[in-house]
Amino acid sequence: MSESRRGSSRVQEPPLGAERARRIPHRWKERVLPVAIVRRLRDRRVRMPLYAAAGLLLAGAAWIAVTGVLARDELLAAQRSLETLRRQDLAQPAADPATAAGPPVTRTATAQDAVRSAAGHAARAHRLTTGPAWFSAAHLPVLGGPFRTVRGIAEASDRLTHDVLTPLVRTFAELESTGTDDGRHLNLSALRRVAPLLEQASRSGSRVRADVDALPHGTWLPATDRARTQLARQLDRIAPLTHDAAAAARLMPSMLGADGPRRYLAVFENTAEARGTGGLPGAFAVLRADRGRLSFEHFGNDTELSEAYADVDLGAEFDGLYGPSAPTRTWVNSNMSPHFPYAARIWAAAWQRHSGQRVDGAFGLDPGAVSGLLAASGPARLPDGSAVTARNVVDLSERASYALHPDFRQRKSYFLDVARAVAIRLLGASTDPARRTAFFSALHRQLGEGRIKVWSGHSAEQRELLARSFGGALPEGSAPLAGLVVNNAAGTKLDYYLDRRLVWAPGRCVDGQREVTVTVRLTNRAPVSGLPPYVVQRVDAPPYDTRPGDNRLLVSYYASAEATLSGATLDGRPAQLSHGAERGRPVFTLDVELPAGATRTLVLHLLEPPGDRSPLVLRQPLVHPLRARVLPNGPCAG
Repeated sequence: MSESRRGSSRVQEPPLGAERARRIPHRWKERVLPVAIVRRLRDRRVRMPLYAAAGLLLAGAAWIAVTGVLARDELLAAQRSLETLRRQDLAQPAADPATAAGPPVTRTATAQDAVRSAAGHAARAHRLTTGPAWFSAAHLPVLGGPFRTVRGIAEASDRLTHDVLTPLVRTFAELESTGTDDGRHLNLSALRRVAPLLEQASRSGSRVRADVDALPHGTWLPATDRARTQLARQLDRIAPLTHDAAAAARLMPSMLGADGPRRYLAVFENTAEARGTGGLPGAFAVLRADRGRLSFEHFGNDTELSEAYADVDLGAEFDGLYGPSAPTRTWVNSNMSPHFPYAARIWAAAWQRHSGQRVDGAFGLDPGAVSGLLAASGPARLPDGSAVTARNVVDLSERASYALHPDFRQRKSYFLDVARAVAIRLLGASTDPARRTAFFSALHRQLGEGRIKVWSGHSAEQRELLARSFGGALPEGSAPLAGLVVNNAAGTKLDYYLDRRLVWAPGRCVDGQREVTVTVRLTNRAPVSGLPPYVVQRVDAPPYDTRPGDNRLLVSYYASAEATLSGATLDGRPAQLSHGAERGRPVFTLDVELPAGATRTLVLHLLEPPGDRSPLVLRQPLVHPLRARVLPNGPCAG
C-alpha cells in the first residue's frame, strides 16, 4: 500500500527518448536521424526549382525551334509569292498587245492576289515569332542576336507586305480601273485621290528600312545575317519606288495641267558629241499639257535656235568655268555644265526670246532613254515607211544617219522626222490602256538612270525635283563626290566610240586630310577610216596635225567639297589642270587630245576631308556607260 501511495503522488515523466531529444544539441540530430533522409529532403528542395527551370528552358528551346522552322517556311512562301509577282511584271510589255499576259485588269488582279498571299504568310511568320519564349531569347546577352534578327525580319516582312506593298497595288488597281471619258488623257483627279495612300506607304517603307538596318548585323548564326542582308537589299529597291510614286502623285497633277495649261520644252541630246548633261542639244519639241491631255505644238532643231540667246545670270562660278564657250549665247554649248537646271534655264530663256512663248519647264532625254521607252511603246514609223525601234534608235540617230544622209539639210530634216515620229508614238503609249503600265514603268527606269532629266519653272515643284535623280542636279554639301565629266571640244561626233573608266582609291591620312588617287582612262575606239566626213570633222582647228578619227575632250573632275589637288599626271607625265568651282565643288579640268585607237590615262592626287563614307559617283549619260570602281574607305586613325 505504501508503494501505491508513492506511485500515485509522483509526476508522470516523459519517455526517456523524447527528453534526451530535447536535451541533445542540434548538431547531433543528424547522428540520430538517418543522414541519407536528411540529405534527400534538402536536395529535393534545391533540385525541384532547378528541374522546373530546366524544363521551362527545354520547352522554350523546343518552342523556338519548332516555330522558327515554321516561320522560316512562311517567310519563304511569302518570298515565292513576291517572286511570282516580279516574274509576272505588270510593267513588262509584250511585242504585241494581243500576246500580253492579259488585259490590265486581269494582270492587276494577279498582282493583288500575289501581294495578298505574301501578306498572309508574313503575318503568320510574325505571329510565330512573338510571345514570351522569343522575347526572352532575343534579350539574352551575347546569344540573343540571331533570335532578335529573326523576330525583326518577320515583323518587317509583315509591315512591308501590309503597309507598303498592299497600298501600292491597291493604288495601281484604282488608277487602272478609273477610266476617262475618251481614254486619251490621264486621270489626274484619281492620282490626287490616291496621293495620301502613297505618302503613307512611302513613310512606312522608310521606317521599315530603318528598323531592319538597326537589327544585329553580325551574329553567331550566319544564316540569319544573310537573311537580314537580303531583306535590306529588297527594301533598298522598294523604298525608292514608294518615294518616287508618292512624289509623282504630288507633282504630276499640277505639272500635267490640272490647275491650268502647261508648256514644256523637250530637248533631244545627241550623245555622239558629249556635253555636261549628256549630249549636244539637237532637235526639240514644245509639249502642251492641259488637264492630263498631252499634245505637241512645235518641232524644231538646233539650227532654228542657233541665233537665240538667254538673258540669265548663273553666277560667277558658272561664268568662270564656262564663260569662254558662251553657253548662254550658243545653243550647242548651253549644257556644258553637268547641273541640268542651268541648261534648262538657258533653254527656256532662249526659247522665250526666240518665240515670245514662256514655258513652264524643260525635259532632256537622249537616244538611250528613247530606246528604253520604245521597248514599252512599240516602234515608231517614219514617213518613208521605215521603223525606229528600241534596238536601232541609238545607232540610227548617232552613227548610221550620218552615212545615210551626208547632205546637211537632208540630215536635219531626217532628225526632225525621227523626233516627231518617236514623240507621237510615246505620247500614244502614255494614253493607251494596253501599254500605259509598261510605258510608265519604262519611264521610271529612265528617270532613275538619269537619262531623262526634268526641270520646273515653278519653285515649289523644282525644290522637290532637285532631291530626285531625274532633277539632274550636281549635288551640294559635304558628301564625298567622284565626278568625271567630258565635253567634246573638237566638234566631232566621235564620242559614240568613247570608253570611260574611273578608279577612286583612298590612301593614308596626313595632317587631318585623306590622300585620294583618282585614275581616269579614256579610250577612243573610232575606226581610223570609213567614217563620214561630218563625223570626223574638226571645227576646233588645232595648231597640230590630226588624223580622221582623232578627238579632243575637255576632261573635268568634280571632287569632294574642300578637296585640293596636290598633283596630276597624263600618261605618266606631269600635267597642269585649271581650277574652278561649281555649287561648292572644286573642279579640275584638262584639255586632252585623244587620237583614234588611243588610251589616255589621267591620274589626280587629291587631299580630301577625312571620312569613312564612299563617294557618290557622278554618272554622265553617254553612249557607253562609265565603268567606275570605288575602293573601300575606312576611318582615319587618331
